[in-house]
Amino acid sequence: MRPYTQLTQEARYQISALLHTQQTQTTIAQVLGVHKSTVSREVRRNRVQRGYRPHQAHRLALQRRQGKAIPRIAVATWRGIDPQLREDWSPEQISGWLKREQACSVTPEWIYQHILQDKATGGDLHRHLRGRKRRRKRYGVYERRGQLANRVSIDARPAIVNDRSRLGDWAVDPIIGCGPQQALVSLTERRSRLTLLQKVVRKTADKVREAVRALLAPLASTVHTLTSDNGKEFADHERIASELDAAFFFAHPYASWERGFNENTNGLVRQYFPKHHRFATITQQEVEGVMHTLNHRPRKALGFRTPTEVFYTQPSVALAS
Repeated sequence: MRPYTQLTQEARYQISALLHTQQTQTTIAQVLGVHKSTVSREVRRNRVQRGYRPHQAHRLALQRRQGKAIPRIAVATWRGIDPQLREDWSPEQISGWLKREQACSVTPEWIYQHILQDKATGGDLHRHLRGRKRRRKRYGVYERRGQLANRVSIDARPAIVNDRSRLGDWAVDPIIGCGPQQALVSLTERRSRLTLLQKVVRKTADKVREAVRALLAPLASTVHTLTSDNGKEFADHERIASELDAAFFFAHPYASWERGFNENTNGLVRQYFPKHHRFATITQQEVEGVMHTLNHRPRKALGFRTPTEVFYTQPSVALAS
């Protein structure tokens, strides 16, 4: 028995011509190479008042097929995805979050296609995708800045920090805007990927120390180590360590991969405050808005949980902070 086959428009013209020569449906099926029930069903369902007309028959068949078609992804799902894109979630983050929270399978590629379709119709979803900058490799560089007093190398940092098995190991770095004065102090926690940001009016050692203390003092129970680069803004590292009862370590010069997540987070912050941006115009409300966005965005490394979810569900963390 031949399986049911959907007919093409050409086949419908053949059916019409053979019917006009008084051929039986069995003969027509043999000519087309289909089961006779296919021909019978076609003539019965797509006949119009003036008999079987191939053009009208094909149009009716297509309308019936489109009416039964069910979208692979429901419209309501896309309506939920668009706000997440506008919150600057990546397609991969959205896909993983939907799978974890709603048991809904939407691949990142489908989301990218959705963004392209939106762009083609004048939409702005594509503006929320993160850009990538080519990084220049340094050749023949060496440390020109003075050494910080009593600095402790990252080589002496406990191995548990690399394991990400506990909360409380932080990396700190300044983010510089257009001009030498104002900056953002960026703190990232290794296990939860939590990000803390605070604006400083000058990138000096005392202002950076005050910002680090203000950000981490409410979380003192979850501050074990801090790691920074070798910038002079960390000249007060011993006082920071003393005030927070934590150990302070320094990465090797020009070894940004030793603070990889911190550098990655700074890149995400740059999406909102680019290098050409004058930080004097940034408000505290804007800074807190970026912190909220980053900390409530699901991360693949966290099983598509958010940094806030991971950090503040730990029993040792005080929610008052």
